[in-house]
Formats: sequence, structure tokens, C-alpha cells
Amino acid sequence: MRLGARLVFVDESGFLLIPSVRRTWAPRGQTPLLRCWQRHDRLSAISGLSVSPRRQRLGLYFQLHDANLHAPDVCAFVRHVLRHLPGPVIVVWDNGNIHKGPVVRALCAAFPRLRLEAFPAYAPELNPDEGVWTLAKGALANGRPDSRTTLRADLLASLRRTRRSQRLLRGCFTQSDLPPFLR
Repeated sequence: MRLGARLVFVDESGFLLIPSVRRTWAPRGQTPLLRCWQRHDRLSAISGLSVSPRRQRLGLYFQLHDANLHAPDVCAFVRHVLRHLPGPVIVVWDNGNIHKGPVVRALCAAFPRLRLEAFPAYAPELNPDEGVWTLAKGALANGRPDSRTTLRADLLASLRRTRRSQRLLRGCFTQSDLPPFLR
């Protein structure tokens, strides 16, 4: 029996010690205050939202980095995903510069079962992996991590919670503008 290809939608995001602010509540007449650090420490993250060949099972893979992501980091992440997924894999991502170049071409040459496809330019609404970042940033909103270590722990907890929930992962597809293809 030959398996069909697995789809993996990949995207990157950044998380700062300065919190994202979302609507919240406070007693009437008392404006809520959100204290924050003025440090610009950050974490870079990459994730891949996978779809099984029969579109029944979804998976989430992710890695966190202390520095900005570059092509070798992206290739290391794709190799990590390939170690977990059998058979042909189609990675769909945006046209970012870190998804191009000799390192990425070498990755494709090393893994013939890997195929890379790009979304149209300026179309993040098509990528269901954007929903993963929406969930993570929502979970971290209005918080004030004291260090990059705390931010990492909070982000990992959010991503692991999302990974365990097929409902949340399916919601990432539902919120995207992709044509519906999950059962």
C-alpha cells in the first residue's frame, strides 16, 4: 500500500518580552494598567502544521530560537519534521528569503521525498499555520514575562496545549482562507 503525501504548512513568528495588548476587563472607571519591560529581548519560533494523507489527523511541530531565523535554521526544522513523517512530504510556505537559496536547494537534493511549494505573494491569510501564532499570542497577551526563560516556558506551554488538541488544530484550518479540504 502506497501512502499519499503529507502536507506541512510552515511559518515563522517572533515573540517579545514586551507583551501584546488585548482587550481586557477592569472595574468601571478604572483603566487597566499593563506594566512591561523596555527590553527588546525576543524569541523566534518556527512551526509546521501537518495533515495526514487521508486528512484525518493533524500534527504540530515547532522549534524556538534565541536569535532571528535564517535558512540553515529553516532547513534544520524541515529535517526535524522529515524524521517524524514517513513517505512523501509537501512543505507549503511563504516566499520569504529564508526559504530560498543554496542551503534550501541542497536540502531538496538530499531528500527526494520532499517537495517545496510557495503560497502566492502577500497571502498570509492562506496559511493555516498563522492560526497557531494567533492562538499562542492570544494565550500570552497582557502577560509580562520577566525573562526570556519565562517567555520560552509560557510559549512552550501554549504550543504544547495546541498540539494536543485536534479541535484547535482544525480551527487553524477553518480560520484560514484555504478552500475547505478537511473532513
